Amino acid sequence: MTTILAHLCFRIGLTPIFGAWANKQEWGIAHELDNILINGTNTFDCSSSSDLNCVGGGKKFETVFQPGKKYLIRGFNVAVDSYFHFNIDGHNLTMIATDFVPIEPYETDSIMISSGQRGWAPAHTCQGVANSHPDDGTGIIRYERKLMSTENPTTTGLVDVPEACLDEPLERLVPYVKRGVGTIVGTTVEDVNVRFIHAGMLKWTINSRYLEIDWAEPTLKQALHESSTFPSEYNILPPNKTDPTDDQWALIVIENASVVLYGGMAHPIHFHGHDFHILAQERHQWDGKTDSVQFKNPPRRDTAMLPAHGYLAVTIQLDNPGAWLVHCHIAWHASMGLVLEILESADSITIGGAEKKGFDETCSSWSNWWNAPAPWPKEDSGV
Repeated sequence: MTTILAHLCFRIGLTPIFGAWANKQEWGIAHELDNILINGTNTFDCSSSSDLNCVGGGKKFETVFQPGKKYLIRGFNVAVDSYFHFNIDGHNLTMIATDFVPIEPYETDSIMISSGQRGWAPAHTCQGVANSHPDDGTGIIRYERKLMSTENPTTTGLVDVPEACLDEPLERLVPYVKRGVGTIVGTTVEDVNVRFIHAGMLKWTINSRYLEIDWAEPTLKQALHESSTFPSEYNILPPNKTDPTDDQWALIVIENASVVLYGGMAHPIHFHGHDFHILAQERHQWDGKTDSVQFKNPPRRDTAMLPAHGYLAVTIQLDNPGAWLVHCHIAWHASMGLVLEILESADSITIGGAEKKGFDETCSSWSNWWNAPAPWPKEDSGV
């Protein structure tokens, strides 16, 4: 979650949640989004729609500000495939946190937020995101007064819309609580690409494989049963802490190696089980060198953008043994296999007696339901 103070002075919290409503699919890799919802609502003009079910109408999200106060605003981008650029006409914003990590405050007239990140409300989608009505993603702020207008605002935004889907600049995201990176005990480079599996059909791959999980045999279940081998479709990355007394870290470089149209797409990469430190985030290919990476108090997040034709270099502290997903937060990309699993320090994964019993009972209940058989087949990666 990105937390922002709106410049107006601080008492009242506001939590807008932003999403996108999808209907059509284009190119087999992205869906065209018909609308942008703020806290689940927006208007829609059906005059140009051929869909008989389109009824139009709706209501803009509105909130009321009191003059002389500052507002703490927490926002969440829960859209399945939208990257948003947000501003409030006539106001500046002060960023104070990203993804629950407090940062040194900085002032800006707008912010950028990708799927899965927690940030401010959208006003525009960035260039290249498939959306039929990107400029309609607006809400309304009214100032409290005796005679408040009920008309739609006529203000004009003066912020330049970015031409690329990028995160806020790393040099701005300085964690308030300073932390460095310890001993790096392993480096892996994971290439994101596509693989055509049929005419007009493709899978997204990472590490040359696309993930396909068997729901009846989850990775954690196998790890607890001390399995040392896993199906290649589970796409396992197994970093291990070799010295329990040492502050050990793993360096993971994710590279956008796709070509032509596919390489021109940015991917919001989300980690489970860890905040990661962003050492570098560049719009060119990884050269294998660490001269330009930032080891001293780098930005910390759990979702960051893999730039088009670029790379994202992150480190995680090996302090949380378990099975953790790493995936693109664009829903259809995760569905199409753009996922890997970090199986961290498998020999150190432990679970208490009561928890183990509950875990086993849940797996048993699932298997009984799934083998009934289940009311629908598994058709994607399983994520």
